[in-house]
Amino acid sequence: MQLIAHKAEDGRTQSFADHANNVAALAAGFAAEFGGQEQARILGLLHDIGKCSPAGQNRMCGDTAERVEHAAAGAEVLAYDWKNNPYGYFLSYCIAGHHTGLPDGGVDTDTEDRPTLCAKLKRQKLRNRDYAPFEEAIEPVSVQIPTFPLECKKSNRGFSHAFRTRMLFSCLVDADFLDTEAFMNNQPLRASMGEPIPVLYERLLQKLASFGTPDNLVAEKRKQVQLDCLRMAEQGRGIYTLTVPTGGGKTLSSLAFALKHAMQNNLRRVIYVIPYTSIIDQTAAVFRKALGEENVLEHHHNVNYESTDDRETDPRALATENWDAPIIVTTNVQFFESLFANRTSRCRKLHNIANSVIIFDEAQMLPQELLIPCVQAIDELVRNHRCTAVLCSATQPALQQFFGNPAGIREICTDHEALYQALRRVRFETAGQLDDNTLLQKLNQHNQVLCIVNTKLQAQTLFAGLSGEGNYHLSTLMTPAHRKRILAEIRALLDPKRTDHPPCRVISTSLIEAGVDVDFPVVYREEAGLDSAIQAAGRCNREGLRSAEDSVVFLFQPEERYQKKRPSSLTLPIEIARIVMKQYADMAAPDAICAYFTRLFSFRGDALDQKGIVRQINDGVLSGLSIPFAKIAEEFRVIESPTRTILIPNDSEKGDRRINEEVRGLIAALRAGARSKNLLRKAGLHAVSVYTKQFELLLGAGALEILDGELAVLRDETLYSNKTGLCIPKDGIAIVC
Repeated sequence: MQLIAHKAEDGRTQSFADHANNVAALAAGFAAEFGGQEQARILGLLHDIGKCSPAGQNRMCGDTAERVEHAAAGAEVLAYDWKNNPYGYFLSYCIAGHHTGLPDGGVDTDTEDRPTLCAKLKRQKLRNRDYAPFEEAIEPVSVQIPTFPLECKKSNRGFSHAFRTRMLFSCLVDADFLDTEAFMNNQPLRASMGEPIPVLYERLLQKLASFGTPDNLVAEKRKQVQLDCLRMAEQGRGIYTLTVPTGGGKTLSSLAFALKHAMQNNLRRVIYVIPYTSIIDQTAAVFRKALGEENVLEHHHNVNYESTDDRETDPRALATENWDAPIIVTTNVQFFESLFANRTSRCRKLHNIANSVIIFDEAQMLPQELLIPCVQAIDELVRNHRCTAVLCSATQPALQQFFGNPAGIREICTDHEALYQALRRVRFETAGQLDDNTLLQKLNQHNQVLCIVNTKLQAQTLFAGLSGEGNYHLSTLMTPAHRKRILAEIRALLDPKRTDHPPCRVISTSLIEAGVDVDFPVVYREEAGLDSAIQAAGRCNREGLRSAEDSVVFLFQPEERYQKKRPSSLTLPIEIARIVMKQYADMAAPDAICAYFTRLFSFRGDALDQKGIVRQINDGVLSGLSIPFAKIAEEFRVIESPTRTILIPNDSEKGDRRINEEVRGLIAALRAGARSKNLLRKAGLHAVSVYTKQFELLLGAGALEILDGELAVLRDETLYSNKTGLCIPKDGIAIVC
């Protein structure tokens, strides 16, 4: 009797042999990008052998609905004699978790009801190899696994091996999902989107040429940065820094480096990692305009459906993101949390990071409580997974000391000190402590002004106190499509070609200072870290059309009540910024920035790996190869509080019928149970992420319609403002967040 792997609703069946061989070939192809093809092929062949048991076949044929745990069988085969075959044991994690996620290793004394690898293997032993028929369906498989070909320090071998295990897990999961999806839909294997890198590079060169000859100092310096990027792109893979003052044109220049470098080094894609979801749409729009719509994927949403052993063909799980485009724009949260995740939905895309150019925009925004594991991950991608990493910033955060080979890090710009001096466009002025009334008086006196504060409460209060027209509030609880529209309105008002200089006053939290392309004549910035003050200055006289003397960034302290509410993580940066500002005449000079970060990292010490992530992984490998994958995934949180996704039916202007109908059409499809990557990508443009507590407040107020465990729709549309975004009801009062 032919062994069955899947049965479709229309009665078609996929044989176990076909599925195993398909997944083995796909996974091996994915892992070939980093030299892990042999291990990935074995994973593909063995991952579903548990289905070959009598109980498994009864379930596959529909004779019983009883749940069958099939994922531990292949793990048992690979974990045999682990002391002499440790690499087989690493692979056993991948098969044991290929539906429910990489488990913790556990210990020999774990009882069978535990979710650890040890417990799964104990449960499997009770079945007495009832999956043995698989041996007649596929070619013989050697379980003596080749050594992982890794370059790593002896003190960090555990981290390197755990990282490679997770990358192989990604190859297996994505291959399994893709082959299952193709069979269930009765369609050929879905191809990746986009055009070849050489085509995109030529298109970008044409775009850059269209800017013409530089006609002012700022344009000349941007051209210099661009030429430096193209020149350095010819060098080999590694870690680079791109230190360019704000407004120096690093977005397109870094893309030019990445595309040319990818061509020179036969790399597959470019991944652009930015701090906030609030600027994904801006960066992606720039790239789309230069390269074409079909070549850029922006990963907004955090919808992560999981498959289970009960329903592995769930279309929601198959729709999870795998980054199959040539240009990816994503966030620090999505990128780094995925690299330390254990769930299939987060890990599926990881193998597509290998053999890529990864650009970390605003590198000073890497999460400091997790800085050491983040840097270790970047180092691992470069050393062992054929990546190039570029750390971009106007305030380069002195990370060299944390990389394995700090001397090997290359700066792209020929003379960033001279570049800084040439692009100085503002002066800083200390304004002391300002209460809200005084601050509002100052803001209302300016026709065009930006004010950045540390708390949402103060941003809300100040926005409500602005007078006249042309006032805007930027919030993370505005959908990407809404933010894009608001920023377009702001830029239109600030257009230097306009002679009427219409009013434009913007109140924002720090989200606006990380790469948002706006140009105000004056900026007020609540005191924060030195890097925040300098990034805020990048929104002032950005194009250099005014004199530096007339372009002022006022640094102020807020009322005491706001100081008490600001995040505790700002306390040390503020204190060190005060010290550095006293020591250096020019607080924005490269040597002042270096001193600031050196002192900050020194004071933080062990807190740069607050959860002990690296230590836990290394210690676990040394302790019987017991890697705490699930525990690490739970603890590694760039944003500590988990979030939920809410779709907004009315995030456009009330009169824009076309957009409103399109959004409601997306929601109707989701209500009907449709799930696909394309659908979720589009829906993500009209969604916001809220913390669990905020989600529960909205739910308790009857404001939400739950579609499933990951998605909700805003039912009470009065709670979304076209000025401030989503409002959270609290004690009967709508509070803007």
